[in-house]
Amino acid sequence: MAKIKSELSRREFLASSALALGAAGFSLTGSGAIFGRDQTAKKQRVALVGTGIRGSSLWGRDLIKNYADVLEIVGLSDINPIRLDYAKTFMGATCPTFTDFGRMIEDTRPDTVIVTTMDSVHAKYIRLAMESGCRPITEKPMCTDEKMVQDIIDAERRTGRALTVTFNYRYSPDAVRIKEILMSGEIGKVTSVDFNWYLDVYHGASYFRRWHGFKQNSGSLLVHKASHHFDLMNWWLEAEPVEVHAYGELRKYGHNGAFRGERCLTCPHKSSCEFFWDITRDAQAMNLYVKAEPADGYIRDSCVFRNKINIWDTMSVQVRYHNRVPMSYSLNAFMPYEGYHVGFNGTKGRLDVRAYHSQPWKVDTLAEFRLTRSFKASQVFALESGGGGHWGADRVMQDQIFRAPKPDPLGRKAGSRDGALSALVGIAARHSIEQGRPIKIDELVKI
Repeated sequence: MAKIKSELSRREFLASSALALGAAGFSLTGSGAIFGRDQTAKKQRVALVGTGIRGSSLWGRDLIKNYADVLEIVGLSDINPIRLDYAKTFMGATCPTFTDFGRMIEDTRPDTVIVTTMDSVHAKYIRLAMESGCRPITEKPMCTDEKMVQDIIDAERRTGRALTVTFNYRYSPDAVRIKEILMSGEIGKVTSVDFNWYLDVYHGASYFRRWHGFKQNSGSLLVHKASHHFDLMNWWLEAEPVEVHAYGELRKYGHNGAFRGERCLTCPHKSSCEFFWDITRDAQAMNLYVKAEPADGYIRDSCVFRNKINIWDTMSVQVRYHNRVPMSYSLNAFMPYEGYHVGFNGTKGRLDVRAYHSQPWKVDTLAEFRLTRSFKASQVFALESGGGGHWGADRVMQDQIFRAPKPDPLGRKAGSRDGALSALVGIAARHSIEQGRPIKIDELVKI
C-alpha cells in the first residue's frame, strides 16, 4: 500500500481509490446491499459455507426466519457431515448439503456465498466464490495474514466481484452514537485515542477452548477479536492505519495452568478447576460439536491450559494513523467483567465512553457517555440496552445487506478495503510482537 500523506483526509483517499478502481472496470456497488441488475425482482440464491454456531444461527436460521421473502438458501457446505445435517435441521432449511464446496457451487449456482468458516480459510472460500461468479459475504476477520489480504484484493480486482465484510459492531447503538458525536465536531479534531477492551473469564476463556487458541487458525485474538475493534476505530476516525507497535504475552491460560487435561468433559480436575465448563448443559454445542466429533475429531471444550496454545491473552498495541492520530489499545482476555472503555481527546474537548457487556454486571445500560467540552461542564448520559443480537445491530446490518439499500450517512457498509485495513492492524501487531519492532502497514500488502 502506498504511503498516505498526513494531510490527505480518508474521504479524499477513498474517493481517489474509487476513481482508480472505476477506471479499471471495478465495481464498488457490492460493498453494501446485494441487489444489482435484475436481482431486485427475484429472490437471491444464497449458499453458506461453515455451519458452526455463527453460521447456523445468524447466517442460517435468522436469514430463513427474517428474509425468506427476498432470499433462498440453496446450499449448505461444511467439512463435517454430521454437523452439516444437524445445522440443516436447526436452521429449518430444505436445501441440499455438501462436504465439497465446489460441488455445491456447481450444483446450486448461488448468487451469493456467505463464508463463516474457521478464519484461516476465509480467503480460500472468498476467492473461490468470486472466481465462480458469486458475490461473497464474509464474517470478520476477512482473513488472517497479509498474503491472504493480497489474494482477496487481487481476486476482487480480477473478477469484479465485490466483497462484503460483516462488521456488525458498526451498527450497535453505542458505536453509532460515538460516530455521530465525532462527526458533529463537538470535541473538535481528534488528536489521540485511548481504547481498552476487556474479555471476561467466561467469554475470554472460550477462545482458548476452541480452534481460536492457535495463531495458525485465528491469527491470534489480535486478528480474530480485535479486528472488530480496529475496524471501529478506523471507521470512527475516518483514518488509515500507517504503523503498528505491539506487545503480547500469555499470562493466564495455556502453560500457566497448575494442571491440565484433554477436555472439560473427561477432565479429572473438574471439581478444582475454575474454568471447568460443562458442555453437556449446552444442547446446541452438544449437537453441533460433541456428536460431530467422529467425523473430524474437533473438540469444542478443550482445556484452556493446553501447552500448545500459542496466542496471547494480554496485549497492548500502539497504532499511528495517516492523519497523525495515535491510538493506544489493549485487549485482556481474563477480566472479571466484559466491556470496553474508550476516550477521544480532541482540540475542543474529550469524549469518554464506558460499556459493560456481561456478568457479573447485571445492568440495563449499554453504555455510559461523558462529553466534556473545554471550559464547560461535562454532559453525562447513558444508552439503554436494546433487544436482538448485539443490541439490535445484527438485524440492522442484515437489513442493509439483504434489503433495498437505504441512505447510510454514517458509512457503515464495509467492503474489502475495510476488511483488509482492520485485519492488517492485527496482523502487523502480531508481527511486531514476534519481531520486536514497529511494523508499517505498507510493508505487508499493496492494496
